[in-house]
Amino acid sequence: MRYISSIRAGAASIKTKTAVTLTILGVAVIGLGSVGLFPALAGAAQQNTIYNNIPNPTPGNVPSVGYEATQTSEFGGQVDLDGTQRKDPKVTVLMSSWACKSGSWNLKNCITNPGSTFTHPVTIKVYNVNPDDSVGSLIKSDTQTFTMPYRPTADDGTNCKDANGPTGAWWDGTTCYSGKAFTISFNLNGVTLPDNVIIGVAYNTSHYGYSPIGNTACNATPQGCAYDSLNVGTNPTPSVGSAEPTINDAYYNSSTASNYCDAGVGGVGTFRLDSDCWTDYLPAFKVEASGNQSNNNDHHHHGHQNNNYHKGDKDRHHKNNGYYNLWRR
Repeated sequence: MRYISSIRAGAASIKTKTAVTLTILGVAVIGLGSVGLFPALAGAAQQNTIYNNIPNPTPGNVPSVGYEATQTSEFGGQVDLDGTQRKDPKVTVLMSSWACKSGSWNLKNCITNPGSTFTHPVTIKVYNVNPDDSVGSLIKSDTQTFTMPYRPTADDGTNCKDANGPTGAWWDGTTCYSGKAFTISFNLNGVTLPDNVIIGVAYNTSHYGYSPIGNTACNATPQGCAYDSLNVGTNPTPSVGSAEPTINDAYYNSSTASNYCDAGVGGVGTFRLDSDCWTDYLPAFKVEASGNQSNNNDHHHHGHQNNNYHKGDKDRHHKNNGYYNLWRR
């Protein structure tokens, strides 16, 4: 039995909005192609995977970035696409739900009836890449409302104990998890991608996002608002395509300076390149497309490049007798 924690490489503490401290064993460990039935008859083109950083099979949970917890509006990465297919892309994002139908993960009393879901709108944004790797012009933005799962009910303590993970985690038969991984997908019909793009994921929470929702009735409940426990998943290394400019970089928009790799020197509250502290925690995307790319000279290579908690502040990590002190919400 094992319990997987989410940390950056060498990271020991993760700072989020509320100083709720958990101590867990510091073990750093860390959707799908669409082909229509008889596509030739239906006039549909087969899609091929041109970038993939989603693990297969999808684990119970992955390291993730919580938007409410880290005061985030948008998180993403630059991808160098494989192959030549670029038309009508489908972008799949690995998400992580920490939401409970009643109770909460941090109160260790999460209860969720099997199959319980909530809905929330999420926006995918695809950008061009400027020569200096900054965020270029917007190629496409698409917002969809998705049905999302609550995480499962907490283990009764038989399997998820302090030695394997904090009481209150859920048990998948082999591992204790605090959140539940799942995928959402966007079909961007009519779009032809260049070889390098920046993909960003944006959504609103109670107090953060481009248009914060504000306090509503769910804020007064023990479980809080489900969307405040919604995260974007990460994975170390893509299996198809490559992460750019390096495998240590992401693109990020937070209102908190200390959440950036450079402590906000390059700007706060803007979606920008965040360099050199995202090793092993790249946003988990999959991109599929059909057809061939038109003439495009934008392709450039910079070279190819944990389960349950949010990304943290690079310069504030500390270990305590082999255990990691983590803060979330």
